[in-house]
Amino acid sequence: MHLNACHPDCRTASQSGIDEVRRAYAKLKHTVQVVRCRDHLRCAGAALLVALSSVVPVDAQVSPSGQRVQTPCEVGSYLMADGTSLDIGPGAPGQLRWTRLDGRTGALTPQGNGRWSSTLGWTERSDGHHVSISDCTRGEIRFDDVAGQRTPLIQVDTSFQGSGVVLAGRLTLPPGEARVPIVVLIHGAEHSSALETYALQRQFASAGIGVFAYDKRGTGASGGRYSQNYLLLATDAVLAMREARRLAGVRAGRVGYQGGSQGGWVAPLAARIEAVDFVIVSFGLAVSPLDEDREAIAFDMERAGFGPEIKAKAMEVADATATIVASNFTDGYEQLETVKSKYGQEPWFKSVRGNVTAYLLATSTETSRKEGPSLLEGVPAQYDPLPVLANLEVPQLWILGGQDRDAPPGETIRRLAVLRKSGRPITTVVFPDADHGMYEFETLPNGERVSTRQPEGYFALMRDFIKERPKAEVTN
Repeated sequence: MHLNACHPDCRTASQSGIDEVRRAYAKLKHTVQVVRCRDHLRCAGAALLVALSSVVPVDAQVSPSGQRVQTPCEVGSYLMADGTSLDIGPGAPGQLRWTRLDGRTGALTPQGNGRWSSTLGWTERSDGHHVSISDCTRGEIRFDDVAGQRTPLIQVDTSFQGSGVVLAGRLTLPPGEARVPIVVLIHGAEHSSALETYALQRQFASAGIGVFAYDKRGTGASGGRYSQNYLLLATDAVLAMREARRLAGVRAGRVGYQGGSQGGWVAPLAARIEAVDFVIVSFGLAVSPLDEDREAIAFDMERAGFGPEIKAKAMEVADATATIVASNFTDGYEQLETVKSKYGQEPWFKSVRGNVTAYLLATSTETSRKEGPSLLEGVPAQYDPLPVLANLEVPQLWILGGQDRDAPPGETIRRLAVLRKSGRPITTVVFPDADHGMYEFETLPNGERVSTRQPEGYFALMRDFIKERPKAEVTN
């Protein structure tokens, strides 16, 4: 449940199939009879997928412009003379962004004559690096004093049938004809185009892994309305996986998902509907969206140095905002105003952040009543992922950030440990200094954070898991 994430219209010829999915989902949300819920989910999901596979969408749409944004010709994966890989991707307007597989990154600003100067991470502070791309049509690059050549990745753009909408996707394969594992990238809550912004589609491919990326419904070149309904998004993901297998053909080996943030709820659900070979969850959670907000507020208090007594007071704020969200922004405002009057002048109150709570504290009642329902449209705020995870046989890699303010990992780590002891094939890795998005950061004098890079070993961990290599040495 990310209102500031970087970061439902489901019409088919099989209305009965949809109704069955909804009934199963209702059971899943309320964690009633786990085994029955699991069986209904798989059968209902399969029924819906069968119906969708042969039905032309009723409300298929194109992007507002009818075309994708033109990708700068410099964008690509480059093999450097020293044997390393360098990704050049789109950046802020007028900029590019370079990224290394070890997590280092910088923003590139044009200096003229094909030269670009770099700043560290997102700090806007020079890091001393320079990139030269005199003629990007030749695929040549120079990073400082090291030359490189663009890797001839194979990219196939496609439009495929989602759940009642047409989605835009892209399969990216390493050069050659060898059989390779395929990873389907599942988006978070962001509204931006994955096809334009996800560097992982090139990074994985340059490491010998096929990648299928697609624009979430209502974003980029995909049709339909933007939604945060996890079951609807999981159905889209399953259909994306099928399209990835179809396009890859004989080159498809193991196939699985990588989902970040909100994708951590969606990817396991998709894998439960239709089995895959692996699931990677990055900075996702094994608790409900409402519990995420509570944990975030508790973490706010810990970071600010407040003890259990203050944390208990902060939970009164969380209770009030949870009431508002659970009522779809119709009730609970009086309770919130009471808490604000009671504690608003105390020193700790200004440290309360959370996720949806930060929005409600900063927004008038009138505005949040109007905006709230659309901002969280489709979000099952009380969705508990445990029934899915407890019955999921797919090998899973969970990668979490120890300093994640938006999705604090404490309870998720505890739950995953219990599931692992019960025999679920779960590996958990924590990067202790990473915030949400798996980014390390600097803290500014005003207490805000600015991202600098991703942790060294993060990409290698995912790569090796997909390729079934032994787990890298990373702090657990």
